[in-house]
Amino acid sequence: MLLVVLTFVILLLLNVPIAFTLGIAGIMYFLTQASVPLPVVVQRMITGTQSYPLLAVPFFILAGHIMNASGITSRLMKLADALTGHMAGGLAQASIVLSMLMGGVSGSSNADVAMETRILLPEMRKKKYSDGFSAAVLAFGSLTTAIIPPSIGLVLYGFVGQVSIGKLLMAGIIPGILMGLVMMFTTYLYAKKRGYDTDDRIKRKSFGELIIAVKDSIWALLFPVILVVTIRFGIFTATEASAFAVVYAFLVGKFIYRELDWVKLKASLKDSAEDNAMILLIISMAAVVSYVLAYEKVPVKLASFIVGISENPYIIMGTIIVFLLIAGMLMEGTVNILLLTPIFLPIITKAGFDPVHFGIIMAIMVQIGGVTPPVGVNMYTVCSLGNIPIENFVKESLPYLLALIIIIIIIVAFPQISLFLPGLIR
Repeated sequence: MLLVVLTFVILLLLNVPIAFTLGIAGIMYFLTQASVPLPVVVQRMITGTQSYPLLAVPFFILAGHIMNASGITSRLMKLADALTGHMAGGLAQASIVLSMLMGGVSGSSNADVAMETRILLPEMRKKKYSDGFSAAVLAFGSLTTAIIPPSIGLVLYGFVGQVSIGKLLMAGIIPGILMGLVMMFTTYLYAKKRGYDTDDRIKRKSFGELIIAVKDSIWALLFPVILVVTIRFGIFTATEASAFAVVYAFLVGKFIYRELDWVKLKASLKDSAEDNAMILLIISMAAVVSYVLAYEKVPVKLASFIVGISENPYIIMGTIIVFLLIAGMLMEGTVNILLLTPIFLPIITKAGFDPVHFGIIMAIMVQIGGVTPPVGVNMYTVCSLGNIPIENFVKESLPYLLALIIIIIIIVAFPQISLFLPGLIR
C-alpha cells in the first residue's frame, strides 16, 4: 500500500494527468499483490462506469454545451448587467450573477470561469480593475455554477454514495444562491473601498429594461425550474431529466432562439464528447483505486481514527472538512468526490448528519479546492487565460476564501438551509 501512495504522490508532483496517475498507482498495487489477480483491474474499470444514474453526467454536459451554443450566455449576461450594473463593482457583480444563472445551464464551474474570463476580463481591465481582483471574482464567482442544479459534482456524489440525486440537486439551490449573495457583498465592500464603478452617473436600469432582459432570457431561466419541478413531482428521475435537458436545449436553440445551426451543434457534440471522455476515464481509474482502498480496509481504519479523535459530531464534521480542504488543494475535484465519498459518508451518517446535507458541504469544499494552490483548476484557468501571476490571484482571493468558510460554518450549523427543499420530496 505504501508503494501505491508513493507512486500516486510522485506522479501527482510530476503533473501527470490525474486519470493516468490514478490508474498507474492502482495497477502498482495489483502488480505487488499476488493474492489479487491482475484482470480485476479491467473488471473494476468497466464496472466503475456501468451505472444508470451516471448517465446524467454526459447528458447534462451535452445540454450545457448546446445551450451555450444557442446564444444563451449573451442573453444571461444582459440580464446580469441589468440587475447589478448600477452597483459598486457593477461588472464584477454581474459576473457573479452570471455564474449563478449559468448554474442552471452548464453545471461546471471550470467551464463557466473559462467562458467568463474570455468575455469579461478585457472589460474589467478597461474599467481599471486590478488583475488580481478580477481573477478572484471570476474564479470564486464561478463556484456557484457547480452547486446550483444541474451540478455534475452532486450527480457524482449521489452516484458514488447511493444518495438521491433528485434531493441533492434541490438541496443545492439555496446554498448556491447564498454563496452568490455573500460573494456579491464581499465584492461590494472591495469595490467601494477601491472606487470600482462607484460613479453616481451609472444609473439603475429601468423596470422596462429589466423586463426585456428577463424576457430575452426566459427560456434559460426556466430550465433549472423545469428540472426541479419535474423531479419533485416524480415526472422524471434525475437521469431522465438530464436526457430531457438535451431535448429542451436543442428545441430552444433551434426553434426559439434560432441560433443553433449544424456547425454549432457539431461543435457542441465534439466538446461534450471530449469532456465526457475525460470524466469517464477518471471515474474508471478511480474505481480501481477505490477497490484497493476497500480491499485494504482504508475507510474502516480512517473512520476509527476520526471517531477516536472525538465523539462530538461537530468535531468529526470539522475534522472531515479540514481533510477535504487539504485534499482539495492536492487533487482535482472529481477525484476527491469519487475517492472520498465512500470513506467519509458512512462516518458522517453514523455521526447523525444527513447524507444530502453532507453532500452540499462536500461539494462546496471540493469547489474551494478549485481556487486554492497548488492544484486549483479554476485558479489556473483564469490566470493562464488572463496571463495573471498566481501570487496576485492568491493575495486578492483571501476575502473570498474567508467568505466561503463562513458559509460552510453556517450550513453546518443550520442544516435546513440545504435540507428544506429536499424535504418537500416525498
